[in-house]
Amino acid sequence: MAEETIWVVWRQDDNGNRYEVARHASRAAAEEQAAELEARGHKQVYWVAKR
Repeated sequence: MAEETIWVVWRQDDNGNRYEVARHASRAAAEEQAAELEARGHKQVYWVAKR
């Protein structure tokens, strides 16, 4: 059986600390959430990576 691909939204704060924010079954959903979080205008950086 093939492994399910999980897409993770990550956050890095202005001190360099990295945190997993959420997991999604699709890259599109993860990218959408990351974009919504980025649009808030805080100092944090968000990105999506395959797990």
